[in-house]
Parts: sequence; structure tokens; C-alpha cells
Amino acid sequence: MKILGATLEEYAIFAAWTLGGLLIGWLIERFVAGRIRALARRSEWPGWSVVADGLGHMPMFWLALGGAMIALDGLAWSGRAEEYITRVVIVLTGLTVTIAAARIATGLVKRFAQTTDGPVPSTTIFVNITRIAVVLLGGLLILNALNISITPILTALGVGGLAVALALQDTLSNLFAGVQVIASKQIRVGDFVEIDAQRMGYVEDINWRYTAIRMLSDNRIVIPNAKLASSIITNYDLPDQPMSVLVELGVAYDSDLEQVERVTCEVAAEVVADVAPEVVGYKPMLRFHTFGDSSIDFTVILRTDQFVDQYVLKHEFVKRLKKRYDAEGIEIPFPQRVVHKPGE
Repeated sequence: MKILGATLEEYAIFAAWTLGGLLIGWLIERFVAGRIRALARRSEWPGWSVVADGLGHMPMFWLALGGAMIALDGLAWSGRAEEYITRVVIVLTGLTVTIAAARIATGLVKRFAQTTDGPVPSTTIFVNITRIAVVLLGGLLILNALNISITPILTALGVGGLAVALALQDTLSNLFAGVQVIASKQIRVGDFVEIDAQRMGYVEDINWRYTAIRMLSDNRIVIPNAKLASSIITNYDLPDQPMSVLVELGVAYDSDLEQVERVTCEVAAEVVADVAPEVVGYKPMLRFHTFGDSSIDFTVILRTDQFVDQYVLKHEFVKRLKKRYDAEGIEIPFPQRVVHKPGE
């Protein structure tokens, strides 16, 4: 009995070689691969761990495909069976290599983006671009290995790309705006930002179409990249993450300003040390600035590491300062105005 011109014996030998390669791959996976992955995770270069995880179980399938290739070369195939099986092996090899390459490439992008000084920010847009590029390249290589000319495909992609660009102007503008925002490194994932003095929150992700921002109310804002690129943005984490917190106060005109400055700075230093201990070596400041209608006004400059910590910082500062002012006899006056009548 023959199938596609080849005998059952030829198929049996081919299957034996393929299963033999698969068995060898399984033994390596079972007894060797785990140790290699453990060594990769302990390596000084984190990329080895990404490569080991990206390969996964692919080496086992590659050994099976290697056994299939040996059988194809060693057997005197008859009919068209060799041609069809060769194409199947080439396609499977190309697919598995492409999948492994895409895993490794995207894993490296994610790993090197985890540090703030990495080559690219940790955003979905670069991960997706890397994955698409590897898959397209793998597909073209598979077609080339099958002796299918890719020149007409590239020509069609060029002509079709122009039509797609015209039809997807908004989408492409968001894509390039997202790349521009990321390349400028003025907005990073995890930063706390304020947009157009209206909305503020943490940047969760920047993908090919929009930027996702999580507000303090735990709601999510989705902003198209093109609009984000043209907005006025305040980044509270740049250039340095610690930020100043200003508290406006006023004391009565008969107050001893030297005492007010000393007491206020002592309380401020205690609050910063308790609420924001990560801010090391900072000395709170007080600056008098206005003779107000009913008080001498001044500003206390505190420091905190995170934007949201300012609320707790102000809360504790006001409570402790009020208690200390009461103990020191320092008055915070009610709004008042003294009117003098002529002749009095």
C-alpha cells in the first residue's frame, strides 16, 4: 500500500526517527533543561533567564524535527511524499523558531525596561512592535525557505501600506505620538502626572493607541496618544521623585516671629521624620511673606517622596502644629479688620 507514492515502511521509518528525536528531547528536558534554567536564573546577566524561559519546551520539538530531517535525507523516498513532508517540516521548524524568537525578544524588551535607565521604557507599545516585527520576519523566512518568492509580497505590502496609511491616519498618528512620548522620556510608566491641570493619576501603560492613567479614585482614564502629546503635562516624579509640599499659615501680629519659626520648624521636622522617613537629610523651611489683613502670613515647605503622601503629611502637620501652638501660646487669628473712624 502506498500513500503519495511512498510505502508504509518508509512512513514507519520516518515516524521512528521522529519519535526517537522526540524521546531524546524529552530526556534532555526531563534531566538537563531544569538545571540549565536554574543556572540561567543565577547568572549575572538577566538575559540568560529570559532566553531559557523563552525557549521553553521548543528544543524537544526541534530534536523531533531534526530526527525527521535525518529520515528525509536517509530514505530513498518515492513519489511526492518527500516534497510534502519536507514542506511540513520546514513550516513547523519556522513556526517554532519564530515563536521562541518572539518570546525571547519581547522578554528582553520587558526585562531591560524594568530599570528606569534601561534602553526603552516598560510599555506595551514596544513589546507589541517587537513581537509583530519578529513574527513578520519569521513568516517571510518561512516563505523563502519554501521557495516562494517574497518580492511580490513586499511590493504588495508597500503599495497596500500607502492605502492603509491613508485610511488609518488617526490610528497612525496615535502610534507615532506614543513613540514620541516614550522616546522623550518625560512620561514613564509608574509616574504620577497631571494633564492640563484637570486630571491626575499614575501612568499604567502606553500602548499603540492610547495611554492609560489610574486616578486616585481608582478609576482609569484612557487618553489617545495624539491628544496626550499636545497636552500640558506636569510630571511629579521628574526630575526627582521627592517633592516639596507647601502649607500656608498665618499668626497674630503680636506673635514673636522668632518663636513661631522655631516651633513650626520643629513640628515640621518631626512630621516629616514620621510620615516620610525615606526623605533623608531634609530640613523643613519657613518663609514669612505677607502682612495680611488679620495675620502675618508665611509658608512652610515640607518634603515627601510620593505625591499621595502629601495628604497624610499635611493632616499630621496641622494637627500637631495646632496642639503645639496652643501649648506655646501662639495665636492663629480669625479673619478680622480694624476700622478707625475719624475723630475717635
